[in-house]
Amino acid sequence: MDLDVLAFGAHRDDIELTCAGTMIKLVDQGYRTGIIDLTAGEMGTRGTVEERAKEAEESSKILKILCRENLGIPDANIAINDKNKLKVIKVLRKYRPRVIFLPYWMDRHPDHAHASQLVSESAFLSGLAKLNPELPRHHPEKLIYYMCHYKFEPSFVVDVTEQNERKMSAIHCYKSQIHNPNYQGEQTYISSPEYLDSIEVRSRYYGGLIGKKHGEPFLVRDMIEIVDVMTLI
Repeated sequence: MDLDVLAFGAHRDDIELTCAGTMIKLVDQGYRTGIIDLTAGEMGTRGTVEERAKEAEESSKILKILCRENLGIPDANIAINDKNKLKVIKVLRKYRPRVIFLPYWMDRHPDHAHASQLVSESAFLSGLAKLNPELPRHHPEKLIYYMCHYKFEPSFVVDVTEQNERKMSAIHCYKSQIHNPNYQGEQTYISSPEYLDSIEVRSRYYGGLIGKKHGEPFLVRDMIEIVDVMTLI
């Protein structure tokens, strides 16, 4: 199955909390999308692996992605090694995405920073013909970084005003993780009501920068070529 966009998250819920609006918009525009969760989240303070798997399945229906896989890399220990690179390379060659979404390479959570490095290195290695030649090589056209905790100066902002309600519905699928008065468990940074407020504030801020109600920021390292200037309008 060839995809247009494949989004990588360190944990189940990472994509929903960061760039779900854009993922939904891509589907609205007719593109084929998927998600790869690197870990099962077994080290999370709240919720079980089984709960988070069901939550991810429910969210995926809202996102209308074509596939979602979990690579089973140890949570809180995303190592940059050959074993894990091969796991990422295999899914890249399986789904052959044109574009990869991955976390910004600097973050308060080590898993997010390590996931960024692991995926970016694997994306390069995936294009080497002599590496695991039993799977045809594939080199994604563009790596696009989404914002987790630490802010960056975005290369562009996507208007997700029409998708914001569905994005929040996808986030609320993770009842074990976000603010939920009916869930019994130790409170965390993500489970506070202030965290949900911060998602709204960030969305409004970046939307405001482009004259829209809601926006999601992205960063690319390479220069972006514009073939037709009029597509910017």
